[in-house]
Amino acid sequence: MATKSAATPARKRASNIFQEARSFSSFSVDDLKKAKEFYGDKLGLDVAETEEGLELNAGDNAVFIYPKPNHTPASFTVLNFPVEDIEAAVDELDALGISLEHYDLPDMKTDKRGIARGPKGPTIAWFKDPAGNILSVVQPKEFE
Repeated sequence: MATKSAATPARKRASNIFQEARSFSSFSVDDLKKAKEFYGDKLGLDVAETEEGLELNAGDNAVFIYPKPNHTPASFTVLNFPVEDIEAAVDELDALGISLEHYDLPDMKTDKRGIARGPKGPTIAWFKDPAGNILSVVQPKEFE
């Protein structure tokens, strides 16, 4: 008769809870009014104000923005907007008065317009919301 070793953990079944959950992402800002104006009025996203913060709806994606008095902007991209034409998206951001970020790092360089065109990744341009969070417009390879 074979006995189960105490060192062998029992095999666990994968959870279905997370497959069925409607997930969303979230990030903080220091001023909800400015965020609502930026995301709703400037970017034209569907913004709903709740007691806890703002709900952004862009296509099938939901994002929750909440106020945080000691907010520190994220040092990474918190929200990406896939676009078919990066040049048109950058033109539109310029027309809205939104400045693009410019990088000249060993592994990340942008051109004069603020667009990174790397051989490995997608074509992408970064910009910031009023709270300093980094956002992007990104053109996937299939649209190039």
